[in-house]
Amino acid sequence: MKVLAAMSGGVDSAVAAARIADAGHEVTGMHLALSNNPQSFRSGARGCCSLEDSRDARRAADIIGIPFYVWDLAEQFRRDVVEDFVAEYAAGRTPNPCLRCNERIKFAAVLDRALALGFDAVATGHYARVLVGPQGVEMHRALDPSKDQSYVLGVLEQWQLEKSLFPLGDSLKREVREEADRRGLTVARKPDSHDICFIADGDTAGWLEERLGEQRGEIVDAVSGEVLGEHQGAYRFTVGQRRGTGLSVPAADGAPRYVTSIEPSTRRVFVGPPTLLDVNVIDGMKAHWCQGLPTAGQTVGVQVRAHGTEVAATVVAVDDADVTLRTHEPIRGLAAGQAAVMYEGSRVIGAVTVAGSRRDS
Repeated sequence: MKVLAAMSGGVDSAVAAARIADAGHEVTGMHLALSNNPQSFRSGARGCCSLEDSRDARRAADIIGIPFYVWDLAEQFRRDVVEDFVAEYAAGRTPNPCLRCNERIKFAAVLDRALALGFDAVATGHYARVLVGPQGVEMHRALDPSKDQSYVLGVLEQWQLEKSLFPLGDSLKREVREEADRRGLTVARKPDSHDICFIADGDTAGWLEERLGEQRGEIVDAVSGEVLGEHQGAYRFTVGQRRGTGLSVPAADGAPRYVTSIEPSTRRVFVGPPTLLDVNVIDGMKAHWCQGLPTAGQTVGVQVRAHGTEVAATVVAVDDADVTLRTHEPIRGLAAGQAAVMYEGSRVIGAVTVAGSRRDS
C-alpha cells in the first residue's frame, strides 16, 4: 500500500511513520507548513509548526529511510482554522482549533490531495484505534487513556477513517519513546507539544485583541443584574472562567464568581456562582458521524473537553445535522462552540458543535 505519513516533527509521528515502513508499505513522509512565517509559531517544546519541527521531521525521515516533502497549506490553515478561531470568539463562542485543524486540514485537504496523488492512505501519530466492525470501519479510544486523542478526531467520517492509519493506538506513550530511542530517532525525548500553535506567546486574549481591537463592555452580576465593572473585550472570556475577570470586589457571600454567559451583541459578560454553570441538556449542531447515527432514547457517553471525563447521556432527538442530549449528571462550564463527542463503549459515534446548553430539571 502507498502511504503518506504526516510528520509533525514530534516523536509520535516519527514512530508511526517508521512502523508503517516496517510493515512493508511504500511510505513518503510529509510535513505541513502552516504559516507564511514559521518563526511566528512556537519553537521548542510548547507548540508545533515551527522551523525546528520541520527540521526534526526531515531528520526522522532520513533515519527511517523514506522520501520527505513539505506541503505548504499556510493559506488554507489561515482561512479555515485561524480566521475561524477569531470569528468564533468574536461571536461569543469557544472553539477548539486542534479539532478544526483535523477536520479541515489534516483529514480533508491533506487526505484529498494524497488520494489525488495516488496514495492509498494517510498515517498519523494520533493515539486512536481503527477497527473493522460488523458495519464497517470504526474508530475507538486508544489503549493509553492518558494519551487518547479520539476526542479531537471525532469529526472524521466513515470514508476518511477507511483511508486513515493510526499505528500508535495500541501502544503506551512510554513504549513509543523507548522505541524511538532504539531506532535512533533524535526526537525520542522531545517534549510533547501543547496549547495553540499559532499563538506564539500563549497570550490568547492579547492575540485576539490585536485582531479584534478593544471592545469595552460591562461585567454584570447574573443574579442581581448589577453592573460590577468593565472589560476590554468579551472575546477575553469563556463560560466557566474564574480568573482574569478584573473584579476586585468579591460577591456578597464571599463566594468566587465565574463567567456564566456572554452576550457579544451587547458586549456584556455575566458572572455568578458556580451553580449557574451546571447544565444537563446539550443542543448540538454540525454533526459528523463516524459510523451511523444514534437513535432517540439511546444511552451514549459524551465527552466535552479533550481531556475531560466522559458522562452518560440520553439521546433526546437526532438527525443528520443536529442532536439533543440529556446528560445523566450535570456538566459544569460548557460553552457554545465546544465539541461534544459521543461514544458507545470505546467506539466513537460522532461529534457535534455545541450550539447551546441549559439546565432542565
